[in-house]
Amino acid sequence: MFGLFKKKSKIETLRAQYKKLMKEAYDLSTSNRMASDKKHAEASEIMDEIEALAKAGEQ
Repeated sequence: MFGLFKKKSKIETLRAQYKKLMKEAYDLSTSNRMASDKKHAEASEIMDEIEALAKAGEQ
């Protein structure tokens, strides 16, 4: 309740976006492999950003 209006950090927003893209990639994997690969590549780029931010110490 007290964290209701707390602003998310950059890493938290990127993690949510990563999770969403991975789910979309999984859902597409059975019907459209090329689109699934594109979503997975986008998610991979976001994971690289997350790792770079974590290395820099920003949380």
